[in-house]
Amino acid sequence: MKNCLWTLVVVGMMTVLNANAESYQDLEPLKLVTPEMKPELDLRNLPANPFVSKKAEVESSIETSYSDNQGLDFDFFKSKTAPGVKPYKFMDDMTFVGVPLFIAGWAIKGDKAMFRVNNKYGKENTQLLTNFKTGIDDYLQFFGPAAVVGLKLGGYEGRSDWPRLLASAALSYGIMAGFVNGIKYTAKEMRPDGSTANSWPSGHTATAFVGASLLHKEYGLTRSPWFSVAGYGMATATGVMRVLNNRHWISDVMSGAGIGILSTELGYAIGDLLFKGKGLLHNDLQLDSENPSFFGISMGVGLGSKHIDFTMDDVVDPWRFTDEDLGYDDDVDYESDETPNVTFRAATVVDAEGAYFLNKYIGIGGRLRVRAMSAKSFGQYTEYAGFNQIWGWYDVVGNGIYNIYNDNKALEDFINYTSVGGDPVEELGAYVESDHLAEFSGSLGLYFNIPINKQFSIGTKALIGRSFTQELDLDGYAYGRKKDINYHLVIDNSDIDKANTNIEYPHDTGEEYFSSWNYLTIGAKSSTTWGTGLSLTYRYKSNFAWRLFCDYDYTEKTFTMTYDPYHYLIDGLDWNAYTLVTMLSPKSGMLDPIEFKKTKKMNYFTLGLSFLINL
Repeated sequence: MKNCLWTLVVVGMMTVLNANAESYQDLEPLKLVTPEMKPELDLRNLPANPFVSKKAEVESSIETSYSDNQGLDFDFFKSKTAPGVKPYKFMDDMTFVGVPLFIAGWAIKGDKAMFRVNNKYGKENTQLLTNFKTGIDDYLQFFGPAAVVGLKLGGYEGRSDWPRLLASAALSYGIMAGFVNGIKYTAKEMRPDGSTANSWPSGHTATAFVGASLLHKEYGLTRSPWFSVAGYGMATATGVMRVLNNRHWISDVMSGAGIGILSTELGYAIGDLLFKGKGLLHNDLQLDSENPSFFGISMGVGLGSKHIDFTMDDVVDPWRFTDEDLGYDDDVDYESDETPNVTFRAATVVDAEGAYFLNKYIGIGGRLRVRAMSAKSFGQYTEYAGFNQIWGWYDVVGNGIYNIYNDNKALEDFINYTSVGGDPVEELGAYVESDHLAEFSGSLGLYFNIPINKQFSIGTKALIGRSFTQELDLDGYAYGRKKDINYHLVIDNSDIDKANTNIEYPHDTGEEYFSSWNYLTIGAKSSTTWGTGLSLTYRYKSNFAWRLFCDYDYTEKTFTMTYDPYHYLIDGLDWNAYTLVTMLSPKSGMLDPIEFKKTKKMNYFTLGLSFLINL
């Protein structure tokens, strides 16, 4: 049975094989057909990257291969456009950050008109105190354009090709020049050094901020935010040096900065309208990181402690003075406006601030702050400084010499004599060297951030640092002919023998003198400062933001006031006469500077607006 089955299987298989072989005898040979292929790259359906999309990576590689390997670029008239770069629309890239800066400078410029006193130079302006002199600001204002041109010549391309860059820059500088010169010669604000009446706004600062904005537009927005940091940092330094060099008020600098930024944005907006998509080499950076690390420049208004009230109880070494000098004589009526007190206007505050965040919520950073408080009542001392100096001669010298006789007629004769040329003063007065109390502080600490959504966040901080103060200064001056006093003084048992004492009227020595000194100064020692604040941040671009803030700072300062009304007598009398006055005058303690000291708790509030670069 098994053999039969195997026989059937073998026969069947042979039959099938024969049939299949015969069926392929008539088939034609196989032909290979290649389908038509089109070179296409579809980027629409690539998988998304959580930080940078694949499309952006490909576009970036295309731009890099186009623009970063070109070598030195001297093609000033050749137009180049990179593929895949999004064209700008008219005013598509405007931030208007310059508008609030200009308005802030205009709003506070009235502070510089508080003291129009300067008898020394015969000009109605306030002299600011500064020993800082440098010419760096004359060159630093061109840092921005020098950096842009240097980078581009070196082949490191930014936003625009040469024709578009040069046109945008020319428009920016032209608009700035029109604004600055139009305002300067209309407002006619006197410079702090009294040289010319074209102080507001600052042309150096406006020029510096145009250059900084060029660097920001060309490289900060397209290559790295650190270019913006460098540009605006150098521009801010230029503005600060203009103030320190006694060439501009801080309001001039703020308005100049605003004009510079606004002019550049307008210049680029017109360039975008003219060139459209031509001449663009790089897209704006798109930072998708949610880390809130930042660098910012802020300007604001300072409120809070605005009084320093000295009293006679604050006098150092009161034993040098009589009760009348210190105001303790009941027979003398002392008016309140003669009390050595100072009231301040709202302060102008400028900050540079930055923080590195470890995550979305907490970071470490610091702040540099300048707070300038203009004195409101300081100028009153210029009004009676000369009065005090004249009566210093009558009071200190006249009373000192003639009160030994208890003879009012002798004092009257002395006054009549000195009023017709017998006193050593031909001209005297006082002028303001510094009308503001400026505080410079540096602080470090923790920064906190609470995100609301992708655009808005709330922040706070806790800072500690040191505060340093620049003093207010009112200077006196006097000149005339030096006087001598001949005398024969007899002292018996520590009492003056009036009968045998002979003191002559002062007479000329034939020598002229000029005396200039610190009539009144107010300063403070360095102190520890504590700070916090609350802020609302609006991130209007991926790497730039606005911030509205309210800061609170506390410090305890020891203020010192030095008052020296009769210093000119040291130069106006020769040694012989001066010695006689110091021996006999009951007001001899007034010949040396009078020092006041007062410790005061200062509470500062600052309301302001910051322009931030997200790093």
